[in-house]
Amino acid sequence: MVRVRFAPSPTGPLHIGGVRTALFNYLFAKKNNGTMILRIEDTDQTRYVEGAEEYIMDSLNWCGVKFDEGIREGGDFGPYRQSERRDIYEKYAKQLLNAGYAYMAFDTPEELDKLRTVAEQNKDLFVYNYESRKHLKNSLTISNDEVQKMLADNTPYVLRFKMPENRVLKLNDIIRGEVKFNTSELDDKVLMKTDGLPTYHLANIVDDHLMEITHVIRGEEWLPSLPLHFLLYEAFGWKAPEFAHLPLILKPTGKGKLSKRDGDKLGFPVFPTQWINGDDVYRGYREDGYFPEAVVNMLALLGWNPGTEQEIFNMDELIQAFSLDRVGKSGSRFDPEKTKWFNHQYLIRKSGKEIAELYMPLLMGKGIKTNNVNLIRICDMLKERVNFVSDLWEESYFFFQAPNNYDEAFLKKTVKEGTPELMNTLIEKLTDIIDFTAANTESVIKLWIESSEIGFGKVMSPFRLALVGAGKGPHVFDIIEIIGKEDTLERLKKFVEQIEKR
Repeated sequence: MVRVRFAPSPTGPLHIGGVRTALFNYLFAKKNNGTMILRIEDTDQTRYVEGAEEYIMDSLNWCGVKFDEGIREGGDFGPYRQSERRDIYEKYAKQLLNAGYAYMAFDTPEELDKLRTVAEQNKDLFVYNYESRKHLKNSLTISNDEVQKMLADNTPYVLRFKMPENRVLKLNDIIRGEVKFNTSELDDKVLMKTDGLPTYHLANIVDDHLMEITHVIRGEEWLPSLPLHFLLYEAFGWKAPEFAHLPLILKPTGKGKLSKRDGDKLGFPVFPTQWINGDDVYRGYREDGYFPEAVVNMLALLGWNPGTEQEIFNMDELIQAFSLDRVGKSGSRFDPEKTKWFNHQYLIRKSGKEIAELYMPLLMGKGIKTNNVNLIRICDMLKERVNFVSDLWEESYFFFQAPNNYDEAFLKKTVKEGTPELMNTLIEKLTDIIDFTAANTESVIKLWIESSEIGFGKVMSPFRLALVGAGKGPHVFDIIEIIGKEDTLERLKKFVEQIEKR
C-alpha cells in the first residue's frame, strides 16, 4: 500500500512550490490507490506563525488536493501535528544516544559563534563534524562523570548525530538515479534542541517510519539531507522509504528559484490564496481571479512531462497520466503569461451560464441589474477575449451603461463631414424596424448602405463609437439586439448632439 505525506511547516503562507510538492504527492497516491497524509511539522516553535496551519489546509483544499489522513481528517497514525508527538521523539533520541549513533553537545551558542568568527578571519568555515567534534565540549570528549554533573546542573545541550568518517554512500533517487555522498563532507546535525524538541531531521524520520510512509516525494532542497536521513534509518534498523526529489521552480528570468520578490517585481502571485499578516497583504491566485483547475494544471506541467502534446488536464486525467519517471531533473522556469493562458483555456471551456454566475456579483457590486438571458449571451460572446472573469467589465461595460464620452483618437478618425446626417438617417432606418434581432437589423442596414453606395466604414465606425464610446466590442448588431431598440436610438441621438456641437 502506497502511503505518502505532505509535511509543511506553519511558518507563513504556502508557496506554489510547496503546492506543487503536495500535488505531486497527491497524484502519485491516487494513481497507485494509496493514502495521502497531511502532517504539520511545527517543532520549530520560534518560527511558528498564527493562522499558517489553517492557511495551508484551506489553500490546498481550494486547489483540490484532498487528504485521507490529517489534523482535520483524523486517522490511525496520529497525532498529525509534531508538537503533539514530543514524548515519541524523546524515546527514539535516547535509543540513538545509547547505541552510540548520537552524542550530547554542551557547547554554548556564544562559543560556537566565536569559533565561526575565528574561522572567517582565517578565510575558513567552521563545521561541527567528525574532525572538530574531537576538540569540542561534548559527551565524546569529556568524562562520563563530568557529563552526569552537567546533566544534574541542568546544563543546556543539544543531541547531535555522530556522522561516520569517510564512508561513501550510494543512494537511489527515483528521479535522479544513483547519488553519491562522502560522509566526511557532512556535518553532525542537531537532532534534539535544548528545549527538548526534535529538529526536522529526527522528527521527520521517526514520523515517516511510524506512519508507514512508503515514498518521500519532496523538493530538491532536501537532497543534501538524504545521506543523514538514510543513516538514521540505518541506525534505527528500519527500512527506508523510496525517495524522489523534485526539481526547483525557477524565476521567470535570471538565476535561482522562484520567490515572492519575483512576484512583486513582475506582478503575479506566488501563493495559492491571499495571505494577510498584520498590515501585510500578499496576493493569491484565487483572489487574482484564477480558477483552481488552471493553477493545478499549470503546476503539474512544471517539472513533469506527460509524454504527449496534451496540455489541458483535469484532475482525474492528471491522476491517470502521472508518473514519477516522467519528472525531470532540471529546474522548470515559471512563466506568468503561460499561467494566464491556462486560465483562459479553462474560462473558454465554461458555459455562458457558468461565467454569468461568476460575473454577476461584480455587476451587482457596481449597482447594475441585468437580464440573466442577456448576461449569459454576453459572457458567451466575450469569453474568448479575456483571461479572467474580472476582465469582462472592460469588454462589456457598454452593454450596461451608455458612454458618457468618446475615444478622442477614434472619433477624429471616424467622424467626417456628413457623419451627423448619416447617423440621423440611420436613426430613421432603425426606428422603422419592428424585428430588432441582430440578423434582421443587419440585413436592413446593410441593404440601405449598399443601395446608397455609402461605404460601410462611414456608417459602421461612427455607429460603433456611438454605442460603445470606443472602436472596440463585438459585432455591432449583436450589441443593439442586447441593449434594445430604445437604448440604441438614445445613444445615437446623444452621439449626434455631441458631434454637432464640435
